[in-house]
Amino acid sequence: MPLNAQIAALYEQMADMPQPDFATITPAQLREISDQPLAFGPPPEVESCQDLRIPLDGRELDARLYIPARTQPGPPPLTMFYHGGGWVIGTLDTHDATCRAIANASGSAILSVAYRLAPENPYPAPLDDCYDAMVWASKNGEELGVDADRLAVSGDSAGANLAAAVAILARDRDGPDIRHQLLIYPVADDDFTRGSYRENGASGGFLSTEMMKWFWQAYVGSTAPAAATLAAIARHEDLSNLPPATIVTAQYDPLRDEGEVLARRFAETGVPVEHHMAPGMVHGFFSLFAAVPDAVPWIEKVGASLRDGLQSQ
Repeated sequence: MPLNAQIAALYEQMADMPQPDFATITPAQLREISDQPLAFGPPPEVESCQDLRIPLDGRELDARLYIPARTQPGPPPLTMFYHGGGWVIGTLDTHDATCRAIANASGSAILSVAYRLAPENPYPAPLDDCYDAMVWASKNGEELGVDADRLAVSGDSAGANLAAAVAILARDRDGPDIRHQLLIYPVADDDFTRGSYRENGASGGFLSTEMMKWFWQAYVGSTAPAAATLAAIARHEDLSNLPPATIVTAQYDPLRDEGEVLARRFAETGVPVEHHMAPGMVHGFFSLFAAVPDAVPWIEKVGASLRDGLQSQ
């Protein structure tokens, strides 16, 4: 399928915007450019939205809790959300509208976590934050007004990478019971030779090969690949006994093929997985739904999958 017409129109509007030079740019400079919420209109309404602080060992993390409009009695289930941005950029604000939309589509409360960012805090610090925040939330459901026994993890791009790694840690550490993983165009490998990188990795879109190489270096840095076992999750030696997963990839995304590999590996190890490839779409399209209405049905689709995965047992 050709590039979605609404995406193509957005690209045309952005054609004159300068592209960062990843040979010279610093993380602070990239954050100044990138960490601006997309102003396509007012964000979706939810029943409540609360900023809070998560107290962890030796640190506190900012977080934001979204409670959707209630359709059933009792507290809603809880989904942790980890924002994308290559582990380097992204904030609670950049993904505010996305979290609201997923909350409304799924009926689940969403707890968005501002984990520490690389390269100042390289692997595994962002992952440690995401896992520890999930453990804290699982113990504080009553305080949060949610049913933390019905728990899911989710994220987009690098945040989906973190969500999948959190699920692996929960299995290995006998942590909280996670019922579902929602992985939106996940970063799953550092193999830049895949076909989707060759097809879609040139500069000009929302994600390029050059950008992903820069992100990987910032996140993993000098950590030996053998030690960074929860970074390139598609190559993790054991993906068995994990929660059911919903994976969304995009046709014109450099990450498309590694997301497909991750879905296939889940299936091979017996993990129930629902994989959808969005024709005509690009990396980041979930965050563009206000300007790209064709993205809305995809949010509704994954919302339904998340809702089903969090049903009372």
